[in-house]
Amino acid sequence: MHTSIFFSLAAALVLVHSPIRAEIWQPSSGNLQLPIWPGAAPNPLANPKPESVGPPAGREGWPRANDVSVPTMTVYAPKGRNSGAAVVVFPGGGYQFLAMDLEGTEICDWLIARGITCVLLKYRVPDSGPTMKDGRGYYPKVQTALQDAQRTLGLVRANATKWKIDPHKVGVIGFSAGGHLAAAVSTHFSQRTYPAVDAADKESCRPDFAIVVYPGHLWTPGTILTLRPDIRVRADTPPTFLLHAEDDSVDPVKHSLTYYAELQKAGVPTEMHLYAKGGHAFGLRPNKLPIAQWPRLVETWLETIGVMDATQER
Repeated sequence: MHTSIFFSLAAALVLVHSPIRAEIWQPSSGNLQLPIWPGAAPNPLANPKPESVGPPAGREGWPRANDVSVPTMTVYAPKGRNSGAAVVVFPGGGYQFLAMDLEGTEICDWLIARGITCVLLKYRVPDSGPTMKDGRGYYPKVQTALQDAQRTLGLVRANATKWKIDPHKVGVIGFSAGGHLAAAVSTHFSQRTYPAVDAADKESCRPDFAIVVYPGHLWTPGTILTLRPDIRVRADTPPTFLLHAEDDSVDPVKHSLTYYAELQKAGVPTEMHLYAKGGHAFGLRPNKLPIAQWPRLVETWLETIGVMDATQER
């Protein structure tokens, strides 16, 4: 890790644990959480609401992080054998909140048990990426979640030696809106969407592979299979794994179908699995449906593209 980056992160870490921000999401003890920006994040909100944890008032559901204005990454070291691979995790939440356990820590528990370093990104929300308003796609002036994703991939590679990571085996996995973010960073890597901060921004922010699970914000409603304009697939878009349930009433399967069609046109190696039932936001939660076996499919795919060793214990 570059010395200047280390001291910048260490100094900024004080902000994350500041008593005046006590109601923020924190990882379990023993896991390293770091801010991704050494100072203020670019394009900050003028008057951000204080970050909070839990469902918004009057709503029920799984725990979530709300009003994130200080993005962080939490590093989870692999258990047992280290494959050298790393995955940056993008939880979903419609770019309005983050499902930090369902599509975050639980995903990391699975990955580190397979020898993969996991980096859980708590990116900025709300309104940090595309949303639907009045039946139309709405884009903020700056997609700050994409800035956070690009920055994190650079930081992971800058820390590759320290964290025992192969810098050529750094991928992403995203769920729902996080699936869109995985597609966005897979197609926006030739240039940073913010001014360079330090040496980490000289590292590549292209994922080596992408796992996109029940994504949203990819298909243009009202069309057959037209990709939303902010996603521009290129021939060097990384190999991609797509998973979706056909009965998903939140993000229709057309989002995955549209992205798959564009990846195929560009000649990008792609594997897609569609299931009749599964709904939305199932994560790794146990159920009796065939779609519950998707983690094994991902593991096999990672072997086929050379990220994981076929002899890696499962």
